[in-house]
Amino acid sequence: MRTYIGHQHVVGSEEFEELALGIDRELFLGVENETGEERAARQAAARDVLADLVAQGAAGDEVAAWDALYAEALTRTVPLLRSAARSVRVSGAGEAA
Repeated sequence: MRTYIGHQHVVGSEEFEELALGIDRELFLGVENETGEERAARQAAARDVLADLVAQGAAGDEVAAWDALYAEALTRTVPLLRSAARSVRVSGAGEAA
């Protein structure tokens, strides 16, 4: 079974979420092994996008307001997600026997 959002064929769950919510998760969550320079550029872009969403929400765009809340929540969950990913790698959880 294929899933489409608009005219876009959705390949995976992350793409589904990005297309459905209009938020690029990697922009707010970051990617593993990014350099300090890459992180600073990504965070600056994320702040700009978040500011735009907040402004659109304040102007009456309800979807943008919800997207702003979601994006802001993503920025606060990064340490938890990275910490959990590190603990899984260190403990070896999920490895095949």
